[in-house]
Amino acid sequence: MRIVDLTVKDLANGYRNRDFSVVEVTKEYFKEIKEKDSKINAYISLNEEEALKQAKEIDEKFKNRDELTSLAGIPISIKDNIAVKGLRMTCASKMLENYVSPYDAEVVKKIKENNGIILGKVNLDEFAMGASTKTSYFGVTKNPLDTSLVSGGSSGGSAASVAGKMAAISLGTDTGGSVREPSSFCGLVGMKPTYGTISRYGVSSMANTFDQVGVIGKNVSDTAMLLQMLEGRDEKDATSVGNPSLKEEFSYENVIDNLKGLKVAIPSIYMDMDLDKDVKAEFDKAIDILLKNGAIVEEYPIESLKYVIETYHILVNGEIASNMARFDSVIYGHRTDDFSNIEEMYRKSRAEGFGEEVKRRIMIGTHILSLDLADEFYYKALRVRGLIKRDMEKMFKDYDIMICPTYPIHPFKIDNNMSPVEIYQGDLFTIPANMVGSPSISIPMPKNDKGLSVGIEFTAKRFKDRELLNAAFGFERSLL
Repeated sequence: MRIVDLTVKDLANGYRNRDFSVVEVTKEYFKEIKEKDSKINAYISLNEEEALKQAKEIDEKFKNRDELTSLAGIPISIKDNIAVKGLRMTCASKMLENYVSPYDAEVVKKIKENNGIILGKVNLDEFAMGASTKTSYFGVTKNPLDTSLVSGGSSGGSAASVAGKMAAISLGTDTGGSVREPSSFCGLVGMKPTYGTISRYGVSSMANTFDQVGVIGKNVSDTAMLLQMLEGRDEKDATSVGNPSLKEEFSYENVIDNLKGLKVAIPSIYMDMDLDKDVKAEFDKAIDILLKNGAIVEEYPIESLKYVIETYHILVNGEIASNMARFDSVIYGHRTDDFSNIEEMYRKSRAEGFGEEVKRRIMIGTHILSLDLADEFYYKALRVRGLIKRDMEKMFKDYDIMICPTYPIHPFKIDNNMSPVEIYQGDLFTIPANMVGSPSISIPMPKNDKGLSVGIEFTAKRFKDRELLNAAFGFERSLL
């Protein structure tokens, strides 16, 4: 087995057993990036010189038998809307093409404190607006499982870097499925923890009341480990509250027993949908696996979920319009060369700096928030969000987790000309967790004869991340 095939746990054990050095591992990952990324387009910026320097320092710490965490020496990729000091933070936009961050995001600070190796910054949909990375100013990221397919989005570069063995694990962000959908497309595990679990300081938010930093890994164990490292309250982010459920170590023995007596709900509305036949078949298999291992699986009516897509896009676009207003080209950001006054500078700079999807969402959000329409759309959507939250909390009084497919179809072709509305509709299964702040994880089913797999999504009550991960451990093991 090659070094790049190893899990985070395998790498950590290898370092402690002196099977290989951190420098060897880091060089092997950069070799893989240089060989593959010209075809995949996962990375926007590399951090090779600094990463190798850090790798040598960590090897010295292992040699001196310093006390190190399991993240020490692990090669990590970072979504390019998360600040890393001294590296570009482009958000995959022309607007920030040459912006270099002067500070580290809190999550990056924690990775560095735990001696993780940051390989570089990876691609995304522009300002995280999309589900395929096709809106990126730097071009689409291809799926390593089949380069004619999208890798998903907005954290498509994060997923592709791990699936392509160009990173051991990756950080992404999730607004309405942006960690889980690309994980499903690339055959990986992706988790969005409870809203507020991880600090968003230093993260360029798409929609502040929905966004949460998440993790994409090769398995549930790797994903859980990094989430534990990143969890915590941060004074610099008023929305972060930490998550006590993630503080204790997990038991990896007899994890299939975690499924015994587990109460699982499937929203009735999902059972009536016309899913892709392969996705439906794999979802049925997942239900059978849960039942065979002692779980209780039942349908549960949540009628308010039929409004989730419309509600989500009204609220998110409203927040996007406000967030994007800060990019005015005065302090930083692209500035046009052709203007005669400051108003013209604002207008032309934003017209040149933003891509079509970002412009579309700014215009929709501004329209929704206009004085005469806010009551009709935005505030009504807030009330519907409250109904969805109420109905899901009611369900979680009687059930431990909710399950569904992560995405209704397999990854689509890069040259597929799906309309924006068709793409928005695909987020049906992932959005509810962000609407209510719940933790949610996508776990891949075994790959089919084309090398693709279907993601199965588990969602739990807020701050029940530990229970969610225990169920995920059991389900993952039952697939082996």
